[in-house]
Amino acid sequence: MPDARYNPWQHAQAQLEPVIERLGIEPGLARVLRTPRRELTVAVPFKRDDGSIELAIGHRVQHSTALGPAKGGIRYHPDVSLDEVRALAMWMSWKCAVAGLPYGGGKGGITIDPKQLSAAEKERLTRRYTAEIAPIIGPREDVPAPDVNTDAQVMAWFADTYAFKVGRYEPAVVTGKPVDLGGSLGRNEATARGLVEVTRALAPKFGLELEGARVAIQGFGNAGMIAAQLLGGIGAKIVATSDSSGGTFNARGLDVAALVRHKGKGHAVSAFSGGEKIGNAQVLETECELLVPAALENQITAANAPRLRCRMVSEAANGPTTPEADAILDERGIPVVPDILANAGGVTVSYFEWVQGLEGESWSEEDVNRRLREKIVPAGERVAARAQADKTSLRTAAWCLAVDRVAKAIRTRGIFP
Repeated sequence: MPDARYNPWQHAQAQLEPVIERLGIEPGLARVLRTPRRELTVAVPFKRDDGSIELAIGHRVQHSTALGPAKGGIRYHPDVSLDEVRALAMWMSWKCAVAGLPYGGGKGGITIDPKQLSAAEKERLTRRYTAEIAPIIGPREDVPAPDVNTDAQVMAWFADTYAFKVGRYEPAVVTGKPVDLGGSLGRNEATARGLVEVTRALAPKFGLELEGARVAIQGFGNAGMIAAQLLGGIGAKIVATSDSSGGTFNARGLDVAALVRHKGKGHAVSAFSGGEKIGNAQVLETECELLVPAALENQITAANAPRLRCRMVSEAANGPTTPEADAILDERGIPVVPDILANAGGVTVSYFEWVQGLEGESWSEEDVNRRLREKIVPAGERVAARAQADKTSLRTAAWCLAVDRVAKAIRTRGIFP
């Protein structure tokens, strides 16, 4: 659970301000960059299985469309708020820009606990939410995708509902769909694969090799689980991980395949017999070479940053490190591969899926993975080069590259009318 004292929108704004100052962006354009282009909050009524009516509140925020259609996921979570969605949309703008994609940033969410929904209730909720935000989404306007507690099936319901609005099936209206409906091979693994590729490329610049490294992963959902499998596959040792129930630790290395099977049977990570039960906070403070926060935002704070015992952080989650914690880690000499770079593999392969949908193409998984590597590794090299040239952190370098790209697009396009 994120610390209630931290507001993600304030967090995102606090990250942006020094970048605006560093780049010397003029005041009017700075206000444009700080402000979402469009925000839509909708009532989402739906029927429970017993016939009663439930009401949820949903949001869709488009932070920027200067570089192309808004792009970003939809999350279902009881802690979803407009400020959280605003922050996530802004981070998507910078993520797409730093990865060199022709997208702006968007994000959406519904304030609800999906664990309390049957499959039929979740479908009715999804279809009504899609209908409510349909006026502002589309293949050339705003392209949703899965996020926390949503998946390929949810995207299939999105696409089908949208088809009734426009009178035809539009495979490019969402990404993260089932492959049979125009989804891309390799999309499910993309976020974790991108993180591994870019971290593996940047780690040697800080005297670290992932082969043989001890890794702690907070969060064992899609990104965390697949990151554990991929990192284990290149010789890293996963010593700690967790889910919402708590964590597990084994100094000799967890049996990731066995833990995946354990989790697949519906068991909590903390109940895994192959490790010692620990708390989520202890996962973050595990002694290791690489720490991968792969849960929710605001997990590494000023309170726990001094206690981290890692040599490098690579952010699979969005906004897991507060600005105050960032400063502490920088002072301690712990490099952080920032979220807008480290987890950009997901949106990069979403872009590939979008292109395949628009062109009626279907690429092989090998082709998708190759294209991902060819996108994400050079993006990491650009960030590292900027950090070295400016003598600054990887995060500041990534933000400078991203914000500068969006600002230049706005200046070049001009302000209408």
